[in-house]
Parts: sequence; C-alpha cells; structure tokens
Amino acid sequence: MVVENMEVLTQMRTSFDKPEHMAALFKKLTSVDSVLKRMTIIGVILSFRSLAQEALRDVLSCHIPFLVSSVEDFKDHIPRETDMKVAMNVYELSSAAGLPCEIDPALVVALSSQKSDNISPEEEYKIACLLMVFVAVSLPTLASNVMSQYSPAIEGHCNNIHCLAKAINQIAAALFTIHKGSIEDRLKEFLAVRLASSSLLKIGQETDKMTTRNRESVYLLLDMESPFLTMDLLESCFPYVLLRNAYHAVYKQSISASA
Repeated sequence: MVVENMEVLTQMRTSFDKPEHMAALFKKLTSVDSVLKRMTIIGVILSFRSLAQEALRDVLSCHIPFLVSSVEDFKDHIPRETDMKVAMNVYELSSAAGLPCEIDPALVVALSSQKSDNISPEEEYKIACLLMVFVAVSLPTLASNVMSQYSPAIEGHCNNIHCLAKAINQIAAALFTIHKGSIEDRLKEFLAVRLASSSLLKIGQETDKMTTRNRESVYLLLDMESPFLTMDLLESCFPYVLLRNAYHAVYKQSISASA
C-alpha cells in the first residue's frame, strides 16, 4: 500500500506546512482505511501480548524473584552506546522473562523475515519512513467513524483505535532498528512535530459535523506513552490543554448518554 502511494506520500512528507497542498494530496491517497485497520489489528495483537507477558512476569516474580530482578536490572542498565546485536540479546532475555522492552525482539525478527532481496536497503528505509507518514496523515479520517467514540467505562475506543499508539511505537522501533535509523528522530519528525499533530489540529477547523463527530475521541490518541517521545515535545506541538478539554468532552458526553 505504501509502494502504491509512494509518490504522493513523498510529497506529503515535505509539505506538512502547506494545508491546501496537503488536502489536495490526501485526496489522491488510496487504501487509507486499510492502513488504519491493519495498524489497529497489529496494535490489538501487541496489546494482548503485553498482557500475557505481564502475567508471565507476575508468575516468574513469585517463583524466581531474584533471577527476574537480575534480568530487569541488566535490561535497565544497558548503555545507549551498546552494540545493537548485544542489546537485542538482552531484550530477548528480558522478553522471555515477561519484561517490557523499548524494542520488541520478536517483532524485529518477524519484520526482518519480510525483507525482500529485490529492494535495496535505501528503498526499504524510505518505505519504512513513508509508512509512518501514511499513518500520521490518515489519523483524522477516524473522527468521522461512529465507532471511534472513546468510552470512559473501558478507558478505550469502541473500535480499538486506542491500540494504535502501541502499534506505531513498536513498529517504528522495530523497523528503524532493522534499517539502523534513529527511532527518536523518525517519530519526532513524522508523528509528533509535523504530520500527526498538524493533521489532527486541522480537524478543529472542519465545519462538517459528520466529519468531526468523534474529534475529541481521536485527539486522545496523542495522549500516548512512548519511550521515545517526551511530554515536553508533545506539548510543544499538541498543547495538553486540548487533550484536557477532549477528556472533559468525552466524559461529559458519556454522562449525558447514560442519563
């Protein structure tokens, strides 16, 4: 899907500060819904896996607490300059013990097996970057989906799009580990500073109620925990006051619906 839209996405990558041009380019994109649905499914799978690992960690902590604490201490003190192959070995050990890792070793292995011999490493890296662009510029379309409503009762969205944050963080980490790129820089450039925030902020300028029916619920997607993005960075591009107002709106709507 990224390859099919490569020319348009390449232009969008450098046109984030040109709203009219971005809107015209977005109309040329195909398979927007498919990309978001697939990313959501991946997020659901990764979220379920995280729950299973959490359960594993609890069990192991009861039976072999000293070993688990040693593995956790080992993982938490890996120097940033450590060779990636060595770091991945530590992450594999940690993951086997049920500990969460910044970079999912199983996902790295799975994505590495999908590499094609017919595509150069530079082209694969570009496709990885454009995938992040594709997801970022597609997020506003979720606001028109009636199932994108945030439910305070379950602390999530009815169509599971709250799992998108996990999918984006972990896929970006795995892809740019494989292609030896900077995870932090790519997430800052494509999801935080430029495309995701600017795309979502544009929803506030829409006047069509059908297009923005779940605008506040979609805003909450940027209230995500990421080991690569700081709250200061998110605040600089998507003010937290908007998130606070979005939470207020969805909770107020929930109370009105249950009354």
